[in-house]
Amino acid sequence: MLIRTNNAGFDHGTSSDITPQHLYLSRRDLLKFGAAGGTALAAGGAWAQAAKSDGTQPISTVRSTVPGAISMETPTSFQDASTYNNYYEFGLDKSDPARYAHTLQTRPWTVRVEGLVNKPKTFDIEELLKLSAQEERIYRLRCVEGWSMVIPWVGYSLSKLLAQVEPQGSAKYVEFVTLADRKMMPGLNSSVLDWPYTEGLRMDEAMHPLSLLAFGMYGKTLTPQNGAPVRLVLPWKYGFKSAKSIVTIRVVEKQPGTAWNKAARNEYGFYSNVNPEVPHPRWSQATERRIGEGGLFAKRHKTLLFNGYEAQVGQLYAGMDLRKDY
Repeated sequence: MLIRTNNAGFDHGTSSDITPQHLYLSRRDLLKFGAAGGTALAAGGAWAQAAKSDGTQPISTVRSTVPGAISMETPTSFQDASTYNNYYEFGLDKSDPARYAHTLQTRPWTVRVEGLVNKPKTFDIEELLKLSAQEERIYRLRCVEGWSMVIPWVGYSLSKLLAQVEPQGSAKYVEFVTLADRKMMPGLNSSVLDWPYTEGLRMDEAMHPLSLLAFGMYGKTLTPQNGAPVRLVLPWKYGFKSAKSIVTIRVVEKQPGTAWNKAARNEYGFYSNVNPEVPHPRWSQATERRIGEGGLFAKRHKTLLFNGYEAQVGQLYAGMDLRKDY
């Protein structure tokens, strides 16, 4: 849980970090799936079989051709990825989202895209699902708290949606607004953040092919605790930048305020790119703990600049001071 401090920051507790180790898919399993289907990415059915029955539905996927979209690291188990979550609308402990997010109703669902666009439109979720071919992308995920996962997501580049509404020349940023419904989300009774949860990207970040509009994971539709029915996944940024359960996308000229930046500006910057050389004010970001690899005392992984996606996104920040522009 997060505890507000006198300097408007937060302390991250550790009791909720202690979770049992679960069996997870090994590299050998990936190769086996690949052999059976011609490629590891044709294993959507195998991912779905590995996940518990939870009301989600299988999603047909195609192979992604986006450079950097497929990590060859061992994926985190579905069990861990769906029960160890930060989604404060359903509570502050890691187990709270899986316990309480069943109240989230994902049908009907619409996403309004508005602002500095030539063709503003409200999209029904079924329309969004069919807007472009669904790709399976295996991304590293790095939380600002110092833990990480590897998750096979399902979706398509955010740029596919933005192209539908035609951003105007004056558009410089994209703001994302998430659902805030007190009837469904008990965590909204907490004042830890200014609801609704909002996030933002620079336009070139939003248009980058790796910026994923995700509708599923492990070959199935998203679980409520993972941000159903539609969320962002930005693999080179800390996890809190990847807004869940999106209801509005707004194209704007000025840099939008974001939830964590407003809550603790000295700790959570607008960009929040993964950077081992820029510590959090209260802990180092040089290493990370991979969930599912032995708990708190497992060997830590070395954190990579841009979470290992420097070759793909480093040019977006050429000439910038990555300490100042955190």
